[in-house]
Amino acid sequence: MDNIIYIFVITAGCAVLFNLIFRRYGIPTIIGYIATGIFISQLFGLKNNHDLSFVAEFGIVFLMFTIGLEFSIKHLMSMKKYVFIYGPIQVFATGFACSILSVYIFNVDIKSAIIIGFALSLSSTAIVLKTLNDNGHISKRYGRKVLGMLLFQDIAVIPLLLMIDIFNVKDGAVSSLIFTSMVSAVILIVILYFIGKYILSRVLYLVVSANSKEIFITTILFMVIGSSFLAHYFGFSYSLGAFIAGMLIAETQYKHQIETDLIPFRDLLLGLFFITVGMQINFNVIANNLFIIALVLITVLIIKALIIYLFLMISTRKKVALKAALSLAQVGEFALAIFTLLSVKGMADDKTLQILTAVVVISMVLTPFILKNVSKIADSMEEQDELMQAVVTTKEQDEIEELVNIDIPEYKNHFVVCGYGKLGREIVRQLKAKGCSYIALENDLNLVERGKNSSDNVYYGNAIQKTTLEKAHIKNCIAAIIAVSNEQKSELIANSIKNLGYDVNTIIRFADTIEKGLYTDFGDHFYLIKEREAVAKAIISKALKCKINNNLNQG
Repeated sequence: MDNIIYIFVITAGCAVLFNLIFRRYGIPTIIGYIATGIFISQLFGLKNNHDLSFVAEFGIVFLMFTIGLEFSIKHLMSMKKYVFIYGPIQVFATGFACSILSVYIFNVDIKSAIIIGFALSLSSTAIVLKTLNDNGHISKRYGRKVLGMLLFQDIAVIPLLLMIDIFNVKDGAVSSLIFTSMVSAVILIVILYFIGKYILSRVLYLVVSANSKEIFITTILFMVIGSSFLAHYFGFSYSLGAFIAGMLIAETQYKHQIETDLIPFRDLLLGLFFITVGMQINFNVIANNLFIIALVLITVLIIKALIIYLFLMISTRKKVALKAALSLAQVGEFALAIFTLLSVKGMADDKTLQILTAVVVISMVLTPFILKNVSKIADSMEEQDELMQAVVTTKEQDEIEELVNIDIPEYKNHFVVCGYGKLGREIVRQLKAKGCSYIALENDLNLVERGKNSSDNVYYGNAIQKTTLEKAHIKNCIAAIIAVSNEQKSELIANSIKNLGYDVNTIIRFADTIEKGLYTDFGDHFYLIKEREAVAKAIISKALKCKINNNLNQG
C-alpha cells in the first residue's frame, strides 16, 4: 500500500510539473500526461495493466457523456448525414485501404488483416473531442463533421469486436451471435429511452429539491457509470452507453449544472487515461523497428487524411475538408484494445502487435500538435478564415490579477455585449460611434487586454455564469447581445440569461435553421438575427445611400 501511495504522489507531482513547463511553451496538457506516463514507466519499470486501463477508460466515458449533454437527440438528428453517411464512408474506405496495407507489410492472413485495417481506421475520440471542446471548434462546420464520424466510429467498434468473435467461432454459431447482438442493441436502446423519458426528469427533480450538492453529484455519477455498465452488459462499449445517457439528460433543464459539476471528474480521469497511453510506449520496440514503424505511421496518416479529404471535398469547402481530414488522421485508443484482443485470440504475433501499438501511440502524441495548428495549415489554402475563438494562454500571474480583479461600476440603460471577438469588437465600435453605454464580457485574457488597450469597457468574466451577468448589471440593461461564434457557448449564455428571471431583451445571431431551433422555447424577449439577412440588409442600406448620393450629385 505504501508503495502505491509513493508511486501516486510521484505521478501526480510529475504531471503537474510537466504540464506547467509544457504550457509555458504552448504544448498541450495531453502531451504532459503522456510524458508523465513515459517517465513513470521508466522510473519504476511499470507497464500498463488491465486494472489501471479499466479505470482510465472512464475518462473517455465521462468525455462522451459531456459530449452527449451538448448534443441532444435534436442535435444528433440534425447531424445524421455526418454520422450515418460520412461515418460509414470514412470507416469502410480507410479500413479497406489499411487492410490491404496490413497484408503486404505484416504478411498476416486476410481475417487478421481486416481486423487490423479497420482498427487503424478508428481515430482518437479522447484527444480529438477534448481538443475541439477546449478550443470551441466542436460547433464549427469541420467540428460537426469530425464529431459525426467519431460517433459512427464508436458504434463501429461493436461490429468490429463482433467480427473477432465471428472469426473464432464455428460456422453454425455465427448467425446466432449476430442475432443476439441485434436483440441486445434493441433492448439497450429501449431501456435507456424509457428511463430517459419517464424516470430521469422525476428523479432529478427530487434530487434538486433535496438541495444537497453531494446528493446531486452522486446521482449524476450513478447515472453515468450505470448507463455505461448497462451498455457493457449488452455487449457494447462503455462510452456508447454514456453518450446515449448524456443525450437523454440534454433534453432536461439540468444539463448545464450537470456539465459544470462533471468537468473535474472528466478531466482527472482523462489525465489518467493519457498517462496509461504514455506507459505503453516501448522504446526498445521503437529502436529495433524504427524504419517499419515510421513507414506504417506515415502511410496510415496519409491514407486516412487523403481519403477523408477527397470524399468531403465533394460536398464542402476544401478548407473544411482539410481540417476534418487532419483532425481524424491519427489512430485512436480503441485500436489498442482491439490489438490486445487479437493477441489473446492468437490472431497476430507479438512483434506485429508491438509495432502497431507503437504506431498508434506515436500518432496520438502527434495529434495535439496537429490539432493546435490545423487552422493555420488549412488557412494556407484560402485567404479568409472563419471566425475563431482565441485559446486562453498562460500569462504571468500579476497580469492576470490586473485584468481579473476589477469591479464593474454600476450601469443603467446600457448594453451588455457577451464576447469580444471579431463580431463583439465590431458591435462595441458601433455602440461607441452612436454614443451608447455598454459593458463587454470576455473570458479570453488576450482579448480583454486588447480591449483595455483600445480603451473599451471590456471586463474579464464568463458570461455563462450568473454571477458574472449580475456583476454586469444585466437587470438594468437595455439589451444583452450575444456575440460569440461558438453555437454551444451561445446557447449556454442564453440559458443563463433566461434563468435569471429578469426578462432581459436578448439578441442572438444564428447561422442556419439548425441553430435557430435551439431557441424556439426561449420566449418573446429573445430576438434572433440571421447572419445572411443582417449582411444583406447592411449591403442594401449602403447601396441605397450610394443611390441617394448619386441622385444628389446629378441634381
